[in-house]
Amino acid sequence: MSVSKGYLLKGVRVLGGPATDLLLRDGIIAAVGRIGGATAKGAEVVVADGLVALPGLVDLHTHLREPGREDAETVESGSRAAALGGYTAVCAMANTSPVADSAGVVEQVWRLGREAGLVDVQPVGAVTVGLGGQRLAELGAMAESVAGVRMFSDDGNCVHDPRLMRRALEYVKAFDGVIAQHAEEPRLTQDAQMHEGVVSADLGLPGWPAVAEEAIIARDVLLAEHVGARLHVCHVSTAGSVEILRWAKRRGIRVTAEVTPHHLLLTDEWVRGRGELASPGLADQRIVGRAYDPVFKVNPPLRTQSDVDALREALVDGTIDAVATDHAPHALQDKECEWAYAKPGMLGLETALSIVVTTLLDALGWDGIAERMSRAPARIAGLTAAGHGQDPVKGAPANLTLVDPEARWTVDPTRLASRSRNTPYAGLELTGRVVATFLRGVPTVLDGKATR
Repeated sequence: MSVSKGYLLKGVRVLGGPATDLLLRDGIIAAVGRIGGATAKGAEVVVADGLVALPGLVDLHTHLREPGREDAETVESGSRAAALGGYTAVCAMANTSPVADSAGVVEQVWRLGREAGLVDVQPVGAVTVGLGGQRLAELGAMAESVAGVRMFSDDGNCVHDPRLMRRALEYVKAFDGVIAQHAEEPRLTQDAQMHEGVVSADLGLPGWPAVAEEAIIARDVLLAEHVGARLHVCHVSTAGSVEILRWAKRRGIRVTAEVTPHHLLLTDEWVRGRGELASPGLADQRIVGRAYDPVFKVNPPLRTQSDVDALREALVDGTIDAVATDHAPHALQDKECEWAYAKPGMLGLETALSIVVTTLLDALGWDGIAERMSRAPARIAGLTAAGHGQDPVKGAPANLTLVDPEARWTVDPTRLASRSRNTPYAGLELTGRVVATFLRGVPTVLDGKATR
C-alpha cells in the first residue's frame, strides 16, 4: 500500500506553545508530537524551529475586483496575496462588474477561486440587485448555488432602507445566513471626503460624521433582535459604534463585528501628513506622507486616536469579533490623482497579520490572534465545516500558517503580490512574517514565497 508524501513540520510552536512536530498527510494533520521513523516515511521535512503555527487565516472582507476590474486585481492575484499573508480562505465582496447578485456571478467567482487553487474563495452575494438598494437580489438562488453563499452584503453601499433591511434579515434567517452591513447613513455623508472633526475643518474637506455609522448600527441591531436573525457589521470605525455593539451583545442580539488593521493603527492626522504610530512596536518609526495623499482615503474614513484606542480595547475584550482586511486594490489612475477624485480603499491581505502582531500581540497573545483572524471569521462566514478556523491538532484539516514571530520586514509596494500598489504602510518595518501557508496539506507558500 502506497503512503502519500505529506509534510513533516519539525519544531513548530502550535499557538505559541512548546515546540512539537506536525505531520500533514492526505489533507489532515495526521500526527502531532515528536515524529520520526516509519510514521513520517516519505514526508518532506520542513524545518520550523521557532515558527508559530496558527490555523489558516480567514478574511471576511476582501475585494478581488474580478469580474470587471482586472486591471486592479484578479481572483488569482488576490488569492496569491492572501496566501502570502497567511490566509487559507477569503470572502470575496460583491461589488464587482457585473455585481455578484445572482447565482451565475457568484458561481463564476467561486470557480475562478478553485482554478487559482491558492485559497478557498467564498463569494459574498449582494443584498440588493446591482447594489442599488431598491429590491432584494436572488438570495435564495445564491445560497443554493454551487458557491453555497451564506453571507450577503452591499459593501461600498449601505442597505439604508429599514424595510428592505428587515426583509433581508428575515430571508436569510431561513438558512442561517448573515447580512453584513456597510453602516453608513448616506444622507449624512453626501460629498464627504474624510472623518468629520478638527482635521477636516483645518483642511477644508467635507466631513463623514461618526454618527452616520452609529445610527445605522443602532437601527440594525434592533432589527436583528426583532427578526431573530444574524447581523454582521463591517469595518467598525468609531468609539460610539463599539458602545452600541456592547449594548447589543449584552442583550443577546445575534450581532458580530469586524475591524480593519488600518482602523487599529492609523488616524485622520495622516490625511494632513502629521500622523504618528501610537504603538510600542512602531514608536520609533514614521510613515513618510504628505497632506491630501489619497493612499489614506478609505471608507469608512480614518478616525481619531480615541477611536483607535476604543477599537483596540473592543477587539481585545471580544466586543469586536474579528479582524478583516477590507483589502481594496485600486489601479494607479484611481489613486494617483486629486484627493476628491480618488477612490477609497487600501491593500491589506499581505500586511494584516503583521500589523496585528506588531500592535496587539502582547494584549491578545497567539491564541487571541487565532481567534480573531481565523476561528471567529470562519464561524461568521460558515466556513468551519469546510475545514477552516480549526486549530492544528491531530485529525484537524491541514489548513494552517507558519509565522516567524521575530522576523522584521519592510513593506515595499513594488514587491507585493497584488496588482495594485495602494498600501499606506510603504517603508514601515513590521514584526512577524508568514513563512509558510498550507491549504488542505498542500503548501501555497514556502520560505515566504508563493509556490505558484
